[in-house]
Amino acid sequence: MIAPVAADLLPRSAQHNPVRLLRLIQGITSHLVVGVIGLIVIGGTTRVMEAGLACPDWPLCYGSLLPGKQMNLQVFLEWFHRLDAFLVGLALLALNVIVVLRRSFLPHWLPWCTMTALFLVAFQGALGALTVTSLLASMSVTAHLGTALVLLLHLGATDQALRCHRQTHDPGDSPQPFPPRLPSWWWPLPLTVIVVLLAQCLVGALMASQWAADRCLDWGDSCYLLTNHRLLAYPVLLGLLFMAIGAAFLPGSHRMLKSFSFLAAAFGWGQVLIGRFNLTVHLGIPWITVTHQFIAALLVALLGAAIGRTLLMTSNAWPDQGGVDFG
Repeated sequence: MIAPVAADLLPRSAQHNPVRLLRLIQGITSHLVVGVIGLIVIGGTTRVMEAGLACPDWPLCYGSLLPGKQMNLQVFLEWFHRLDAFLVGLALLALNVIVVLRRSFLPHWLPWCTMTALFLVAFQGALGALTVTSLLASMSVTAHLGTALVLLLHLGATDQALRCHRQTHDPGDSPQPFPPRLPSWWWPLPLTVIVVLLAQCLVGALMASQWAADRCLDWGDSCYLLTNHRLLAYPVLLGLLFMAIGAAFLPGSHRMLKSFSFLAAAFGWGQVLIGRFNLTVHLGIPWITVTHQFIAALLVALLGAAIGRTLLMTSNAWPDQGGVDFG
């Protein structure tokens, strides 16, 4: 039933036009990136407001789709977090149907990317259920956030790889020649930074799920988690700095890759300043903690976008000639 409905929802102009189909799919992936960032931020807000168990059952909330009688701020946050996750999953399911039905018009790697994203969001939902049923066990909460970050990274990379692929097939978007293939020294930079950043985020999630920062500041307990989280910030910042310096030496036609690199470096330093201020106020201002997690999600999305472009532009399939300004 889903396949014909999803196919029928495609605009007629996109059903047999590869360029317009790519534009449509890339529009969906862009919205999914925003949706997953929102999902992470709402999840962080739910934790800060201690609303993780505001809906004691799963997948319903107080046995209903909309718990009107029990609704308050905490219940709303947990309910809306689940709603956002459901909408992301539904959009990914529809995207997979479209990609499978129109795969002959699309790059061969795209079905694998969309299916991986669908698997990740399904796994994320299962971890969400486990988080509730295990009464916010630390490991399940950490795995829940970690999977969301990997999903965001994957969608960001897929979105930008699609954008580049579309522009190589759309003369209207690319009246100039293609940018040259990226040098071999570039690709380790974003890949190394994202590995260290994800490790730091996981330590941060483990720290948050055990309220380790509060315990360290108040009683001097579990400080090793806070210390490790702070120590991992140094290689992340160093990697972002090297990445920004390397981007400055890339050809000017790679201006989006340059922008992602410079923005990531700026967000990285901003993240450190917000983290230090958060500790100064003893985590007493909830919106500061949520902002800290929001910037971490933006960093993952930016690095995912850079990696998507990097993987496509360092492959042998990329035209090794002068090309378009991929803005």
